[in-house]
Amino acid sequence: MESFSQGSTFSITTDLDYQRSLKMGQRYSALGQTTQAQFHFTPQETLYTWFSYYGLGKFSNDLTATAQSLSANPQTISFINNAQMRFKHLSVGWKHYFKGTNDNDKNWNLYGYAGFGLMLGFVQNSFSVHIDTASYNTPVLNGSANFKRLTFDLGLGWELPFGSNVFFYNEVKVLVPTTDYPSLYILVNYNAPLMASLNFGFRFLFD
Repeated sequence: MESFSQGSTFSITTDLDYQRSLKMGQRYSALGQTTQAQFHFTPQETLYTWFSYYGLGKFSNDLTATAQSLSANPQTISFINNAQMRFKHLSVGWKHYFKGTNDNDKNWNLYGYAGFGLMLGFVQNSFSVHIDTASYNTPVLNGSANFKRLTFDLGLGWELPFGSNVFFYNEVKVLVPTTDYPSLYILVNYNAPLMASLNFGFRFLFD
C-alpha cells in the first residue's frame, strides 16, 4: 500500500447540480452549484471538502386550521400553504477510487464519497387565505425562518480524462439528515429535508 506522504496532489472541482427533495410533503426541484477542494494522499484516497448552494424550490400543501375555542365559527378552515425552500451545504469527508486513480488520464474512473455536513436552510410559507392565528392553530407558521441540519453525505461518481489534467465527471449524491431540530415553519421535520442531486462538472488536477 502506498504511503500517504508520497506524491500528494490536490484538485479543484466545479459543477452544476440538479437537486431533488425526496421527502413526501416536501418534494421540489432546484438548480445549484458545488465547488470542492480535494487533497489526494494516494492515487486512490482523497480528503474532500465541498460547498454547495441552491436556488429556491417551490411546493405546496393542502392544510387545515383548527379553532382554539368551541365558540369559534367555523371550527376548521381549509387552506393551501405555498412554500419555498433553499439551502447551503458544507461537507467534509473521504473519497475513494474503486476503479482508476485521481491522475488516470488513459481511461474512466469510478469513485465514492462518504462524509458529514452542515445544511443551512431557509423556508418561506404563504397561506392562500388569511388565518387568524390568535383563534386558530395551523400545522405550520406563516412567514419565513432559517433552519440547520447535520447530515451524513454519500455519493457515487465516474469521470473521464479531458486532457491537460482536466476531468469531466458525473455524480449522484444523497444528503441524509442526522438531526431534526424541529421548526414550526417546516411541515415535515422528521428525517427531512432528504435531498438528492445529480451533478455534472469538471475537476482540475494540480500536481
